[in-house]
Amino acid sequence: MTTTLLTGGRLLDADGSRHGWILLEGDRIAATGLKGRDAPPPAATTIDLAGRTLTPGFIDLHGHGGGGAAYDNGPDEIRQALATHRAHGTTRSVISLVANPLDDVVASLGVVAALSESDPTVVGAHLEGPFLAIGRRGAHSPEFLREPDEATVATLLEAGDGCIRQVTIAPELPGAVDAVRQFVAAGVVVAIGHTEADEYLARAAFEAGATLVTHIFNAMPGIHHRDPGPIVAGFDDDTVTLELVLDGVHVHPSVAQMIFRAAPHRVALVTDAMAAAGGQDGYYQLGSLNVTVQNGLAVLNGTQTIAGSTLTQDVALRTAVTVAGIDEARAVEALTRTPACVLGRDDEWGSLAAGFAADVVVLDDAWRTERVWANGVVVGG
Repeated sequence: MTTTLLTGGRLLDADGSRHGWILLEGDRIAATGLKGRDAPPPAATTIDLAGRTLTPGFIDLHGHGGGGAAYDNGPDEIRQALATHRAHGTTRSVISLVANPLDDVVASLGVVAALSESDPTVVGAHLEGPFLAIGRRGAHSPEFLREPDEATVATLLEAGDGCIRQVTIAPELPGAVDAVRQFVAAGVVVAIGHTEADEYLARAAFEAGATLVTHIFNAMPGIHHRDPGPIVAGFDDDTVTLELVLDGVHVHPSVAQMIFRAAPHRVALVTDAMAAAGGQDGYYQLGSLNVTVQNGLAVLNGTQTIAGSTLTQDVALRTAVTVAGIDEARAVEALTRTPACVLGRDDEWGSLAAGFAADVVVLDDAWRTERVWANGVVVGG
């Protein structure tokens, strides 16, 4: 197999920062070493990355598109969007699908399943709809929302053929807690979100097996001192991971600090990106809804309702460290090891260590992406 030695850089992952080298062999990290202690081995190619920071590849649990393309619009647009996010450091992506007619969702699941078989960087699908509260639907068409009855859940699981990695459910819907159990039994990570649930309903969903909160603070009740709501329930449960969209719009940087303090090692930075991510302002679609993007802010036409984001994960990292003041190792953890844990893949993704996937991001001193290896392949190379 071809070997590539990355030397001279600073290695940064959830275990902290150190100067050293990484040897890539095929789709794996073959070895790592510390500067001044471990002599680097010979390799077919050696790249000097002095002055650069190397992190594990970013893992996005929740995104809808990018580069002018949407994940709901077939394989060609999925590939186009993935290429944009790969260039910004995302090496593993969960393909999020909005609420659409059930037949369309079934068809989309078939597309994602096929892509997952051929492209190891496509992790699987996230069903953000259709089991959402209509009053907290955000950028999801109300006519396509429905209650999570047993037959519908079974239809989706069959269509997904094992590729559904995550589903978002509003716990207050009739049949929701039973649906949580049904999805969990099938090996799907269940998130609560787009919900009016109070603290007790949220805890009931967690007791039934839900282990994730979809974009915490967004599309759910906020914290009230006499009515804590689902956010505090998520903070209190050590089995629950909190998705956070850290673009400076969805959640204030001071609130982001609070989230990292309240749930150490349980924050997953996600993009919730729509087609305009990595692209230009203008007019787009998210599912069947029309979206206007101005100054990087995506809203449903004629409203102030946020419609996803235009975020890439390198920008989320930069915002976390330079704006929100998050410790750099904890910020990188939220893009790497924590989402890998959510997916049950933390034994092979999310660390710069021998045996892990050859997913590496090279950042300059301003936290901008310079180079990316995804599954051992140079992005754009």
